[in-house]
Amino acid sequence: RWVVVVDGGSVRVTDEAGASRAVAKAELAGVAIETNDSGPWGADVWWLLFGAHDGLACAFPMGATGEQAAVDYLSGLAGFDHGMMIEAMQSTDNMIFPVWRRRRGDD
Repeated sequence: RWVVVVDGGSVRVTDEAGASRAVAKAELAGVAIETNDSGPWGADVWWLLFGAHDGLACAFPMGATGEQAAVDYLSGLAGFDHGMMIEAMQSTDNMIFPVWRRRRGDD
């Protein structure tokens, strides 16, 4: 029901109600993975994308249509913390794992 699309200039998420939110790749400031204890019945892993001024730009759950392409793009960002991503994927607790932050000069 959730769809995430990565194109030349942005990451766009459409939720189960059909509402869309996006962040321009040039404005992407940070990425975090949020885990919770709602699994296996609920969406227990969420990708959080932060834009200008560190505001939450969009988010999508693990299992969203297009997730693999989005994760491939995000995990390919310079300085992405793969170890933290692995830790997040193993978590069953209510936690947030920062996995990437734009550094000054990254573009």
